[in-house]
Parts: sequence; structure tokens; C-alpha cells
Amino acid sequence: MGDFRPRPPQLRPGRALAHTNGASGSGSPHRSDSRPPQTPRGARRSGPDGRPGTTPPVPGRPTSFLLFLLLGLPALLFALITWQVLAAGPLLRLDERLSGALVHPDRPSELLSDLGNVQVAVPVLVLALGWTAWRARAAGTARWWLPSAAGAALMALVPAVVVPLKDWTARPGTPAVPPGTGYFPSGHTTTAAIAYGTATVLLLPRLRSARARRALVAGCLALVLGVSFGLVRRGYHWPLDVVASWCLCTVPLSALALILSRHRPAAPPPPRASPAPAAPDR
Repeated sequence: MGDFRPRPPQLRPGRALAHTNGASGSGSPHRSDSRPPQTPRGARRSGPDGRPGTTPPVPGRPTSFLLFLLLGLPALLFALITWQVLAAGPLLRLDERLSGALVHPDRPSELLSDLGNVQVAVPVLVLALGWTAWRARAAGTARWWLPSAAGAALMALVPAVVVPLKDWTARPGTPAVPPGTGYFPSGHTTTAAIAYGTATVLLLPRLRSARARRALVAGCLALVLGVSFGLVRRGYHWPLDVVASWCLCTVPLSALALILSRHRPAAPPPPRASPAPAAPDR
């Protein structure tokens, strides 16, 4: 019987040496030169477990720390402020002193606070919802209605969340308003933040210019801060009422942005440049 034990393949005379280790520009049994692989998968480095992939965190995906800043920290701050309101803690005494120093009713503060009215903020959101749905449907996007429906649902949740919180906390208003309760959190601030913030989240992916995106975000922040300042300056709300509304709105707006980013259609690949024509023979 012959020896059938497995052994490395032997080099035969006359075969090309381009695929053997040690040949010029070799080192890979599948390539005959030292050019890098042309496919993206071939150029990817292996992950920690040896499989092709990228080492986390993957660019474009939120990290755990970012999720905590966008979701966890605002929720904790809102819970802390609500506890101080219910327990009449020391934070409320500081809030009252700050309000006494800021309250100065005037016409500009009245106009700024009116930007948080439902009659002003909701129509702005409706326009953004309609324009987003129209653009997505015109582009042939699958589930084109999803972003607008999510934004409308988020706006509809505002009274369902704010009104029970007002009844539960039963915080009295400032001396500048008639006696009564139900001023925590600020409904006008919540309406402005959700309406203008949702419109910004929907419109940002549709803007190609970085300058336009920065202007949109700056405009949204200016509107929300203007409403907040007007409410405190006019004496309609305590400063903590406004800050609590900021924290309350940051959580659903961040969640909306994360959800829509996962359903955003991929951008079409750039067109491939046609090869230059060869020079005619002379």
C-alpha cells in the first residue's frame, strides 16, 4: 500500500511561481500581485471575534453615553424637580427668589409667551408634517407617511401627559397670576418645544446645506427659549416649571429622532464616472 498521509502540495516543474509565498508581490494564495482588494468587504478588518466587521462603536449609531445624555439625564432631572415640587423642597425657595428677580410684565414678554399657544405652534407643525409627507411620497419612499404620523402622534401626547401632571402636582402660580393651581409643568413651553422641535426633526434630513440645517436648529432653539423667557418674564410660570418642561420634552424628541434615523431611506450611490475616451492613434 502507498503512503496516503496528507501533506502539503508539492511544487511541480513548469508551474508559475506567482502564487507561492515568497514570490515578488505575493503573499496571498488568491492574488498574483500586491494590489489591495477592490471590494469593500475585503478591505474591512475583522472584528474582535475574528469575523469581518467594524469595532464598536459604529459611526452613526448612538453610544450608551449619548443615549444617557439624551434620554436618561433629562428624565432624572425631571423626576428630581417633580419631587421638589411635591415635597416643597429647598429648590422651590430658590425658584421663588429667582422668579421675583426676573418677573417684569411688559408687551415683549407677552408676545413671546404667545408663541407657545396652540393656535400658533400647532399650525407650524402641521405645515412641516404635510411638506415632509409630500416630499417623501414624491420621492417614492417606502412608508412615506411614517415620519409625519410619528410627529402627529407625539404632538397628540402633550395634553395626555401634561394635564395629569398638572392635576397631580397642583402647584400654585406666581403672584402675577390669579390664585389657582396646575402650573407645573408649563403647558406653553411643552407645546412650543414639541411642535417646533418635531418640525425641526422632520425637516433636518430634507435640507442639503449644512448652513440651512444650522439655521433651522438655531431658529428652533430661539423660539423655545423665547417662549420660556416670555413666560417667566411675564410671570405666567415659575422658572422650574419651564425647566421641567425642557426635560420632559427632550426625552420624546430624542426618541423620535433616533427612530426616524433608523427608518431613513439610504441615499442613492453617486454616479460612476465614465472612463475617459482613448486618444486616437496617429
